[in-house]
Amino acid sequence: MDETAVPTLPRLNEPAPDFVAKTTLGDLRLSDLRGKWVVLFSHPADFTPVCSTEFLAFAERQKEFEALGAQLVGLSIDSIYAHLAWLKDLEEMSGISITFPVIADLDMRVSKLYGMIHPAASETAAVRAVFIIDPQGILRGMLYYPLTTGRNIDEILRFLQALQFTDRTGLNTPANWRPGEPGIVKPPATLPELKADEAKKGEYTEYRRWYLRLQKAE
Repeated sequence: MDETAVPTLPRLNEPAPDFVAKTTLGDLRLSDLRGKWVVLFSHPADFTPVCSTEFLAFAERQKEFEALGAQLVGLSIDSIYAHLAWLKDLEEMSGISITFPVIADLDMRVSKLYGMIHPAASETAAVRAVFIIDPQGILRGMLYYPLTTGRNIDEILRFLQALQFTDRTGLNTPANWRPGEPGIVKPPATLPELKADEAKKGEYTEYRRWYLRLQKAE
């Protein structure tokens, strides 16, 4: 296997790689978005059916992302002119405006920086990747999808809400967690802590085992 063909992925809980890129709203430096959450997502190509449904779905939910303090940023390996023509066509087709920036990454610089090029899928198109970056510029979450599968916007919103919930409360989130539901309390790390904790079982929203306790939080 040619090791040079293996994509280099950014790592969670490390600073997100910074970049300057041309977008449909002008030049964008990622670090200029500090103070906001950023949802950076790539798509394989303009004027393609799955991508079209995704862009319209993101645009329809944009206000929900903004309410969470998040900025949407799209990307594909297409020119600014292709982006502008495609976004105009989407608006004419659906009546929905795409008002978030879309990066033109013809030189694949940003795509390679974030490991979006997977040669076994395509040498010239980015896979469907999603990166969630926190207000301090730290990469907190990544999702990768094949070219054939459209993303679930509900899950991306839930993912962002779960990260914010953990930051706010210190609680982790169980499978299928939704806002308003209890989070998971970090388990005791020593035997004395375990025994002391057993004495206050009634204080938890739900006490299943010493290592699995759920607590309601605002």
